[in-house]
Amino acid sequence: MTTIHALAEYADDLLQTRATPDYPSALNGLQLENRSEITGIAAAVDFSTRAINGAIAANANLLVVHHGMFWEGLARLSGPTYGRLRLLIENDVAVYSSHLPLDRHPTLGNNSLLAKQLGLEPSAPFAGFEGIFIGVGGETEIETVTLAERARKFAKVYGGEVQTTPITKHRVTKRWAICTGAGASAETLNEAREMKVDTLIVGEGPHWSAVYAEENELAIIYAGHYATETLGVSALAEHLGERYGIPSTFISAPTGL
Repeated sequence: MTTIHALAEYADDLLQTRATPDYPSALNGLQLENRSEITGIAAAVDFSTRAINGAIAANANLLVVHHGMFWEGLARLSGPTYGRLRLLIENDVAVYSSHLPLDRHPTLGNNSLLAKQLGLEPSAPFAGFEGIFIGVGGETEIETVTLAERARKFAKVYGGEVQTTPITKHRVTKRWAICTGAGASAETLNEAREMKVDTLIVGEGPHWSAVYAEENELAIIYAGHYATETLGVSALAEHLGERYGIPSTFISAPTGL
């Protein structure tokens, strides 16, 4: 019998949850317990009604997410917030969430897995945050337009679109870095400049980041916040399913971003 507490404890150790700093609203780890044995695992990027209904339809009583139940901060238990909680409790569905611990994991993490999807081999850490590194970087010799096209094909699978800063024909990427999600922050852009990164791959970024890129001879590939964070939860759910002999599935719920 696999209980949610045994499974969550294993996942916490695997992801080094307690040792990984994060934003307060992430509240990594077990967010809602259930009473029954875990018999099915569903993975989704975001905690949402679509994700919950997808888990229920898949006969999963554990929902693993990247952006958890409290991502929006404090909220009254009324309206949609109450509706989601009621769905979970009535169907005895537990919720486990992992944000930065999952982003940074060397084999199950969003950044390492995205690098693999794009045919890149990480050789250095990237995107420092409170003493840890979230992203990855490395060296290669590939035309930047080819790398952007790989990203475009990847994002399309998950209902996303890729945007890039202007890329000249025959421009070659020699030093790259990846930070999934909202990866084009002031901190990561400054770090990229210091590391002499010429191509940065992120989920999304503010408008000014494109201006910054042009001024600093940096190409940015914006591959979509949602798309770039599908890989980690899917890999984690699959890993847990294989370990405990439980079926797992990925719930597709694109946000358009």
